[in-house]
Amino acid sequence: MSDRVLLKIYYFGQILLQTSEGVKFICENPLDLVIPFIISFEELKGVICEKINSERARKISCILYRYPVPVFGGFIQYQTKYVTDEASMQEMFSMYIENWSQISFIELYVEFEQSEADRNILWKDYNSDSEEEFESNYEFVGPDGDEDQGDGTMAPDVTEVANALANEVPFEEPSFMRVLDLEAMHVPEYMTAAEVPIVADGEFAISMEFSSREAVIKAIKEVSLISRKYCWVIRRYNGSHTCTRATISQDHSKLDSITIAELIKPLVEADPSLKVKSVIAEVQSKFNYTEPSAVVHFETMPAYQGDDLVGDIRVLHRVFWSYYPCIRAFRHCKPIVQVDGTHLYGKYKGCLLVAVSQDGNNNIVQIAFAIVEGETSDAWHFFLSNLRQHVVTRDGVGLISDRHESINAAVERSNGAWSPPRAFHMFCIRHIKSNFLRKFKAPYLQKLVVNIGYSRTVREYEVRYQRLRKRGEAYTNWLNRISREQYALAFDGGYRWGHMTTNLVECINSVLKGARNLPITALVKATFYRLNELFTRKRAEAEARINAGHVFSDIVISKLHANQLASGNIQVSCFDRQNEVFEVREMPSELEFAVDLRGLRCDCGDVRYVGLRDIVVADAVSQLVQIPTEMPPRFIVLR
Repeated sequence: MSDRVLLKIYYFGQILLQTSEGVKFICENPLDLVIPFIISFEELKGVICEKINSERARKISCILYRYPVPVFGGFIQYQTKYVTDEASMQEMFSMYIENWSQISFIELYVEFEQSEADRNILWKDYNSDSEEEFESNYEFVGPDGDEDQGDGTMAPDVTEVANALANEVPFEEPSFMRVLDLEAMHVPEYMTAAEVPIVADGEFAISMEFSSREAVIKAIKEVSLISRKYCWVIRRYNGSHTCTRATISQDHSKLDSITIAELIKPLVEADPSLKVKSVIAEVQSKFNYTEPSAVVHFETMPAYQGDDLVGDIRVLHRVFWSYYPCIRAFRHCKPIVQVDGTHLYGKYKGCLLVAVSQDGNNNIVQIAFAIVEGETSDAWHFFLSNLRQHVVTRDGVGLISDRHESINAAVERSNGAWSPPRAFHMFCIRHIKSNFLRKFKAPYLQKLVVNIGYSRTVREYEVRYQRLRKRGEAYTNWLNRISREQYALAFDGGYRWGHMTTNLVECINSVLKGARNLPITALVKATFYRLNELFTRKRAEAEARINAGHVFSDIVISKLHANQLASGNIQVSCFDRQNEVFEVREMPSELEFAVDLRGLRCDCGDVRYVGLRDIVVADAVSQLVQIPTEMPPRFIVLR
């Protein structure tokens, strides 16, 4: 990177706050200026004034710069900060260096102090502060028909109004405008609303009547404001949003739940049985809406007051929701889903069901939520069916849960959606251990049961299984009621990806503990804002790593380095290079393993697992590609 930076300087222009890209600077002739990073703040101001070379640009009052901020969907919004000293200028340079791949120059907006000569520019149409000229143009008539003679002098604030409004220099409003309360302009001061004359189109007319001198002054102020309306910027609008289809999309900052609710409310009121698909189609056609920002599916039930049914009223029964960034994120995660439920407490009872996955850097990704009446078979069927329909749409996915009967029943009712070969339902080994202890009250055998589940090879599994059988056939008979594909690594086909418990989803339940006593709407908002913060932070981390030239994630690099260090005492013999079959021997233990990369098998266990034995496969792969310091992409995919 060069030791210099290009500045694009805007001056005597405007700052637009609400644009599609956030804050935007505009002016007629922006100035391009190249400066070194070591320039001081005072030197920067001096160079800018020298280059602009204008009588109006003698002394700088303030400098702003705009910088990019990443938002959802890969979009960038610009915000502004002030440059006030050396520290803030160095912060500006640091932001530019961090985002140099997105911005090729720094944009500044410069405002200058106004000279006394500029402040005294007169208004050509009417700029006199003399009482004689004022009264020659306007006749003051009191309420009783007599002329109001006044006190012989014009009010000082009127003089300030006339001179200030004549100023043609933008961004230098008169002092009273800086504290002007626009709402107070409509409050009667000396007249009732019926007595205030209407000044049409900002123009006075002959025979207009005013009740007092103050009323005339107030009218002059209003007319002046109307005639100079381009000096004002609307900061906030309290009415409903009325953008048309040609100007709004799903990326529009005002396309929020309130805007959509205003559209669909009349439709639902007219036909409460309206299908959700029809509502979605209407929103898509109205707002040019193509991708959902969230998927929400809910069920209602009749309302009761005591034992009496309340007609025409239905209440919330269950609700499922998932955010679009979560749905997209799962496409890049391991094909593994962990589900669990946790109870709500407080005013509203029920259960919060959560589904999570894990990305390639071992980060937990929350992908779906549901609030249901309890952990019943119907509730789990509602959650798993929506999860399969909207989020987990690919096949070959592993589903890990506890051994709750309602979950098993929901999986059986899924019509194959959560059954092989589309999905593989497996159990948490920790819950199996708890079930075993509850059944036999033998805590000294718990560890052996867990080790049976963690067995990576068939040989390890058989040795530990026979050890349990010697303690009593009742133990192995109980274990045989559970399919070994659902709890043992050696038989799971690699669909666990090394995950033996539901710890990931239980961590999320702990994180959401503080939100489980909130009302339903507040709980949903809590999940939204937490995920918004998570995705924003992780996106910045990923972009920084990509910009630094890294290809793989931190966890992959650390595993590769560890395996390479541990593989120094390993010998590899190639038996079938074409079919990628190797013999690997560990020294000095003399243990031998056959590695079949094409068949994704190794005597030490499945190559999909990340563990100490991966050094065997890593060394075999490095022999195959003859690049001992880099792992080929195919191997990373197999992980």
